[in-house]
Amino acid sequence: MNDPDRGRLSGRAVFINVGFGNLVAARRIVAVIDPGSSPVRRLRDEARQKGNLLDATQGRRTRAVLVTDGGQVILSAVAVSTVGARLEAALGAGT
Repeated sequence: MNDPDRGRLSGRAVFINVGFGNLVAARRIVAVIDPGSSPVRRLRDEARQKGNLLDATQGRRTRAVLVTDGGQVILSAVAVSTVGARLEAALGAGT
């Protein structure tokens, strides 16, 4: 988990846009989840209580929940399929 090269390709970090100009390190994302289920709502509430919740929705409806390897939970207004495609394109470009 403490790999200094994690999130980097050829010495450069690879980021994906999660909406409204907010960027997240692609290699740090471990899950992209639909926000509709009760377990995901609990995950979001627990992250909020622990101070690990990052809201990148700009007040819009949450359409995807991202979980990082560091335990942060990120709310995005971009659809799960769109975030997944961006993540695949970003990680596929470096392999």
